[in-house]
Order: sequence, then C-alpha cells, then structure tokens
Amino acid sequence: MKIRVLFFGLTHDVTGFGQELLELPEGESLAGLRRLYSRRFPRLNELADSLVVAVNEEIAESSRTLNDGDEVAFMPPVSGGSDTDIYRFVHVPISAALLARELQAPEDGAVVAFEGVVRNHSLSRKTLYLEYEAYEPMAVRKMQEIGEEAKRKFAIDRVGIVHRLGRLEIGETSVAIIVTAAHRHPAFEACHELINRLKKVVPIWKKEYFADGAVWAEGEGKSSFQPSALSAQFGGEDGGAVRARERSFKED
Repeated sequence: MKIRVLFFGLTHDVTGFGQELLELPEGESLAGLRRLYSRRFPRLNELADSLVVAVNEEIAESSRTLNDGDEVAFMPPVSGGSDTDIYRFVHVPISAALLARELQAPEDGAVVAFEGVVRNHSLSRKTLYLEYEAYEPMAVRKMQEIGEEAKRKFAIDRVGIVHRLGRLEIGETSVAIIVTAAHRHPAFEACHELINRLKKVVPIWKKEYFADGAVWAEGEGKSSFQPSALSAQFGGEDGGAVRARERSFKED
C-alpha cells in the first residue's frame, strides 16, 4: 500500500523534505511507521516524546492501522492555540484543518476557514493545472499587513494565511485563510475581507495551463499594485469553497 507522509516544523528540518510517498506492507501500524523513520533519521528519536502525529487530519494513536491512501503528518506539539499569527508560503499540500488546530485557542467560539481550490475551467476553457509564483519576502510582509488590518477592524483573535506555490492540480488547495474569534460574525467578516485584500495587494502570480496553451491570469490589483497579475483561483459559484467550524452559536 502507498501513503503520503508530511513533515512540519522541526521534523521538516530533521528529514530535509516536506513530504514523500511511501510504500508499506499491508496492515502496517502508525507505530511501525514511526520506527521506520526513527531508523532513517535518528534525531527523530530525540523528539519522539513531543511529536504529534495525525492520520487524515486527525490526531492518531500509535496503535492505529494504516490503510492505502492515508495521509500521515508528523508535527511539533500544538498546545491548543498559537500565540502568534501564521503567514507563509509552502510547496506541499495545504491542510486547513491542521492550520486551524494550530491557531485555535480555548477562548475561541468560532473558527472560520476559507480554502481556495483549483477549478477545472476558466471562462469557456478547460483548465489542466495551475502554477503559482510570488515575490515571497514582500508577499509575506503584505500578508502580515492585511492580517493586522483585519485584527484592528474586527473583533478577532488570530489569523492564518498559507498560500501554495508551484504546480497545482485540479481540486488542490491554493490558499487557506483561518480566522479565530469569540463569535462567528467578526470571524466570517474578517475572513471575507482577508481573501479580497490578498487578491488585490499581495504579489502572487498565477499561470493557467489549457490544452491549447497557457496564459498569466489578470488579477484584481491593477490599481494598487502595478504591474501585476495578482490572483488566486477558487472553486464554487461564488469563487470559493468556504468551510466554517464553530464551538457555539450563542450571541451576546
């Protein structure tokens, strides 16, 4: 059977890569997988007591049996809420669920997650895949700026913006935005504003590939950032796939 293994934080540094496809014997357990990586990367033994391991975006026990197609993530421990916001670019698949878990804190009553996903068409043309690139140092600074703007404008707690670069296939997540707050209304409003601001001012470029050629997409930020083709492509009728998770719908 084949599984996908992801490495985050310090485990990424220890292994030297962010993900790999691995072939295992049928019925292998998570404990067996951990032993395999500990032999390949002895330094992981030093981290063994503090590592958090998730299977298919859920924290899992070592006794769990793995199945073909599973996704396993090795992560530094998450204490139930990051003290800081998260702004970064990645070249591996984005897990909005893991990002939300990293940002969520006990005082949060709402966690709103937006995922922009690659759709299979652009106007009347069939899209094969996309490629994203960014001026990363400036883009991270701009993401931080729009995050701070949102925190000043709305009653929210933490913000996470993660954008993927490189080649993306149909259905893959290009950007995830997470907002945590005590109540749902400011979290939804801030998340909506953040994706709109990101598309206007953050220097990210998208190239769309079709059966008959490829084009750089024209973006929304021409008045505020020139020259550019800023954009992100999202699925769904309203241009995005929105997933929201809340602890409570009670209002003050």
